[in-house]
Amino acid sequence: MSGYFVKTFGCRASQADGAALEAGLAASGLNAAHEITDADLVVLNTCTVTSTADDELRQTVRRIHRAQPDARIVVTGCYAQRAPEEIAAIPGVTWVVGNSHKNSIPDLVADGAHYHGEIRIGDIFEQRDFLSAPVEDALGDRTRPNLKIQDGCSNRCSFCIIPHVRGRSRSAQPDSVVDQVRHLASKYREVVLSGINLGRWGRDLEGGTRLVDLVRRLLDETTVERLRLSSVEPMDWSDALLELVATSPRIAKHVHAPLQSGSDKVLRRMHRKYRPRHYADRILKARALMPDCAVGADVMTGFPGETDQEFEESRAFVESLPFTYLHVFTYSARPGTPAVDVADQVPMEIRKRRTHVLRDLAQRKNLEFRQSMIGRTISAVTIEDGALSENYLKIALARPREANRIVDIPIGGLTADGLHEAGMMPILAS
Repeated sequence: MSGYFVKTFGCRASQADGAALEAGLAASGLNAAHEITDADLVVLNTCTVTSTADDELRQTVRRIHRAQPDARIVVTGCYAQRAPEEIAAIPGVTWVVGNSHKNSIPDLVADGAHYHGEIRIGDIFEQRDFLSAPVEDALGDRTRPNLKIQDGCSNRCSFCIIPHVRGRSRSAQPDSVVDQVRHLASKYREVVLSGINLGRWGRDLEGGTRLVDLVRRLLDETTVERLRLSSVEPMDWSDALLELVATSPRIAKHVHAPLQSGSDKVLRRMHRKYRPRHYADRILKARALMPDCAVGADVMTGFPGETDQEFEESRAFVESLPFTYLHVFTYSARPGTPAVDVADQVPMEIRKRRTHVLRDLAQRKNLEFRQSMIGRTISAVTIEDGALSENYLKIALARPREANRIVDIPIGGLTADGLHEAGMMPILAS
């Protein structure tokens, strides 16, 4: 066997799953291929948040099978959980393994070399415990390991397929998280905590523990130099959590809170658990506590029934808040979700036009934030090709530095999408 290659699509939690799959395959004695074209076992860890993600997976399978007809292709992840028969019918697919059985892939590979289109899937809602292989290394991101500590979601947003493919909210045991962070801290400067619904960590565990309690324990019981929290739902950004992020020098000043829409009526139809005024309160609280923090959000355009007036309400709301970056998504109908059955679907042309408007707004806000950093000295972790500031800005370095170090960097100016260190020639920053 020449080796395996794991390719992951989608969110941070999915990226963490991919890293765990790589670790599991390596622990089984298999060799990693440097490139996907060198592998005779390809594991595709999928996303299914949008139809575009589904299309990308199908195209990837066909491309691999055409170029490497003898390669065994395992498709796992969220798309595999949602539509296993659909994937199994694609020429070249050897196994389809849902999220329910993802941890069994190393054993499956060892035991079943001659199957084609075999499906391994179970009822994801039957899973009560958090199941994930420990993350030993940063793998794809060589300096910022991504540790998934929560899986699933017990919310029922009308547009979202994730609960159907990830199951109910489940939390990693706190002792396990502490042990893993302690191990990672011995090798890496920054550790990112992620989850499908990270702010719900601990709600399913005994003792009434919360995410803020876990973060305090990690600060007390490990030597990790910097923790970063990935996306946390707005109403889970409690005062206590925001104040801890603001006051601890070992937590990145970075607040990401999914918004989806700034229109009250649209949020109600989405079955979101907050209103614009609640959301604004959390964001303004974060900015008051941390004037230079990164503030990010996910925003959707073209949700079924979204009128011109409702979109304008959402746009104006976004403009009114101190966001430093946005992830703007065009609504994509997902089979099995209530929003699919709404008669008043927004034409795709209008959805895309609204997406363009919000992305332009996001670029302006990001530019203003980056400009405010010029002449400042900011803390960053060095990565393979530069640095990433604690407030989530890419930095081009004026001189080489060893990766995986936290350093203070004087900022001299802007690059196309980030900053550059003082002393760097402008031509290098363009």
